[in-house]
Amino acid sequence: MVFSKVLINWYLNNKRELPWRKTRDPYKIWLSEIMLQQTRVEQGMPYYFRFNEAFPTVFDLAMASQQEVLKLWQGLGYYSRARNLHETAKYVSDELGGVFPENFRGLLKLKGVGDYTASAIASICYNEPVAVVDGNVYRVLARYFGSATPINSSEGIKEFKVLATELLDEDNPSAFNQALMEFGALQCRPKNPLCATCPFNSSCLALKENRISKLPVKLKKGKIRHRYFNYLVFHSEENTTLLNQRKGKGIWNGLYEFPLIETEKQLTAAEFLMEEEFREKTGKNAIIRLHNEKPVVHKLSHQHIYARFWIIEPQKSPENGIPVSKIAKYPVPVLIQNFLNEYEPADY
Repeated sequence: MVFSKVLINWYLNNKRELPWRKTRDPYKIWLSEIMLQQTRVEQGMPYYFRFNEAFPTVFDLAMASQQEVLKLWQGLGYYSRARNLHETAKYVSDELGGVFPENFRGLLKLKGVGDYTASAIASICYNEPVAVVDGNVYRVLARYFGSATPINSSEGIKEFKVLATELLDEDNPSAFNQALMEFGALQCRPKNPLCATCPFNSSCLALKENRISKLPVKLKKGKIRHRYFNYLVFHSEENTTLLNQRKGKGIWNGLYEFPLIETEKQLTAAEFLMEEEFREKTGKNAIIRLHNEKPVVHKLSHQHIYARFWIIEPQKSPENGIPVSKIAKYPVPVLIQNFLNEYEPADY
């Protein structure tokens, strides 16, 4: 049995019809690969269509403002991907004349493009024989070879890249790489893999040794950080509010949110109202009410955020206020958007 031939044959008979499989345009492939990093196809598909409609070429994306890009990306998460996407579009447009590098090494130099993305673009667009290794590929290889090497360790990253390279069909790397990823998504699934109908069930070590549920192995993440956010939702008589843009290297860089006071622990309403920072930001004689006594829990990969929203009716309109009607134009975290969705405009 030649692994690559069996795999590609499976792919031709089982692959999903996805829009980025109908093109070899590196811009379209790059767009899809960046969006699908740590994102399910079902979640990423609508964003792919939106971006293609708004920015049909790399030049269109490059000319957009970061705020426009982040707004369109809103809800997809891992916003550094969107910022890198925009920076790379400007670089390809301005420095490379709109032409993407045509090989793995050149692609690897683009911001936000790592080994996996460069391999995918190079093989799919230019048929360069470089192996891709993503989450689906790690799972297939770990099970097939019965490897317990942690996939998120330096040793594992090297080991599985070597295995994928050894299996690669150098005459048809585009089909092979897409087949291996698709096989992990549809057949060798994380839970309830379809082992009974798997074309490799006679040679899969994990199946033979009854270790399917134990592979792949992944090192545990670090300790989850717990953060306590208090958002001040200003509502003036002139129907204006305040939004601040997040800066720095923390979460949600470039997105907008209501003025925020973060505390080291969950405070009671009485305790929070006595906080000096709160009194400084709200001013004297403001009408204050707590929108949600029970914090909204927003879970990110390495931190959990406990958020409460305080409605503030100030005595005078805050400086740099924006009309409530224009909030929708600003890119905001999902946590803020969910609040806006359920907080009726009439409440303003």
